[in-house]
Amino acid sequence: MTDADFVLGVDSGGSGLRAVLGAPAGPLGTTPLRTTPFLSTPARSKEPVRTGPRGIDARHLSEQLTPMVGQLLDEAGGGRIVAVAVGAAGMATLGDELRAELPSALAESYGVRHVALAADAATAYAGALGQRPGVVVAAGTGLIAMGTDLTAWRRVDGWGHLLGDCGSGAWIGRAGLEAAMRAFDGREGGSAALRARAQEMFGEPLSGLPVQLYPRPDRPAVLAAFAPEVGRCAADGDPVAVRVLREAAGHIADAAVAACPADGACEVALTGGLLKLGDVLLDPLEAQLTERLPHARRVPAAGDPLDGAVRIALDLAADTLKLPHDPHLLYVTG
Repeated sequence: MTDADFVLGVDSGGSGLRAVLGAPAGPLGTTPLRTTPFLSTPARSKEPVRTGPRGIDARHLSEQLTPMVGQLLDEAGGGRIVAVAVGAAGMATLGDELRAELPSALAESYGVRHVALAADAATAYAGALGQRPGVVVAAGTGLIAMGTDLTAWRRVDGWGHLLGDCGSGAWIGRAGLEAAMRAFDGREGGSAALRARAQEMFGEPLSGLPVQLYPRPDRPAVLAAFAPEVGRCAADGDPVAVRVLREAAGHIADAAVAACPADGACEVALTGGLLKLGDVLLDPLEAQLTERLPHARRVPAAGDPLDGAVRIALDLAADTLKLPHDPHLLYVTG
């Protein structure tokens, strides 16, 4: 590679699109995590990529990405892109159109032959652990765990708030609101503290909460917005809130255990906004992981999914990508 050769990392999710150029700080394939300096502030689009009958809309992604890439190359003083990695929320189940159309669109626009299309959980893994065996649990509004022994992926949960995402922000928020409704009804298991917090957030009477909640397309995010209130009540000593967070910690540990390579000797990293709840969640979670994965080593996440996309693109360009190829989780061309 010359000084004018770059890779492109892209992160596509519910809050929009981020894209950034990357270049190695040393010979390709030798740069450690977090030393693949972004060459500029990431370009951003706040419009989420649409989904259609064939899944994630490849044309809409390309339309948003084109001006962003132009901006990034202008800021870099020109150059060419030799590899692209796109991490996209929903890629595992909604990626048919991306796989069919985006690599050829990128080849036509930029002459790129090396393309990786990844689930956002895979780029989260690469950002956190790079190409080492282990487990990454991404805990935010939803929850998914990804593990690998570098021969195959082990995906756990990430099934959405109706079928899974156990221990996630949406799960904690729903459990907290259930306790609030129990207190409203006078049933056992209720929490007066959580009832008061719910009334502050959603208004009185709480009998109107279903009307506010059920019709909303962003229901998981609304549920997750109540998770910090559960955390505050737990920090104040409310026993119901404490129990909810202990159960959430158990569910998160369940996902990590199920995703861990069979010998259990791996690294485990946690990422995502749910960690901001602090010690009321992290203390019981650390206890669970220590007990249930005694041979695993807890490590801090080195970077986020955009870091992971750049890392994958660099390894792809250098032909040193060791993460398992998978048609739904890490689809590679070129």
